[in-house]
Amino acid sequence: MNKNIKDKLKKIKLLILDVDGVMTDGRIIMDDKGHEIKNFNVRDGHGLKILQRYGIKVAIITGRQSKVTEYRAKDLDIEDVYQSAFNKKDIFEKILKKHKLSASETAFIGDDIVDAPVLKKVGFSAVVSDAHDVVKKQADYITNKKGGQGAIREVCEMILQAQDKWKEIAVKYEFD
Repeated sequence: MNKNIKDKLKKIKLLILDVDGVMTDGRIIMDDKGHEIKNFNVRDGHGLKILQRYGIKVAIITGRQSKVTEYRAKDLDIEDVYQSAFNKKDIFEKILKKHKLSASETAFIGDDIVDAPVLKKVGFSAVVSDAHDVVKKQADYITNKKGGQGAIREVCEMILQAQDKWKEIAVKYEFD
């Protein structure tokens, strides 16, 4: 990890996520009754739980309204969930005030043009590898993994490594 990215990640106290295309692979499955189904990656979820155990807050800002998102957020103990967010920048400012954070203490993972205003404001901006080309140009980091396929976990581990928490996690989980 280069020094510039590591320096940005050291400051992070809050990770904000988009949902469709970031927490999921971007597909929305609907059955013949209109019930929505989304696939979430269990390793992404575990990465978020580890972040939370080390004091990093997690929030969600998504343009869609979905019960599935509510259930997943509850499952992951994410309290700050903003759905039907058509102006993500305004929601971002609201989150900063609520948690008394500066923009430099926040990270955001997005994938599409609606995420661009927040990507420009945060201390560390990441997009998934299959993000829209326009937002890739604005990100500090492009994940190696695709949305819904481990991209969140990748960023979680980067934050924990930059903040010198990874060795402690390795001891706890007994890996090298």
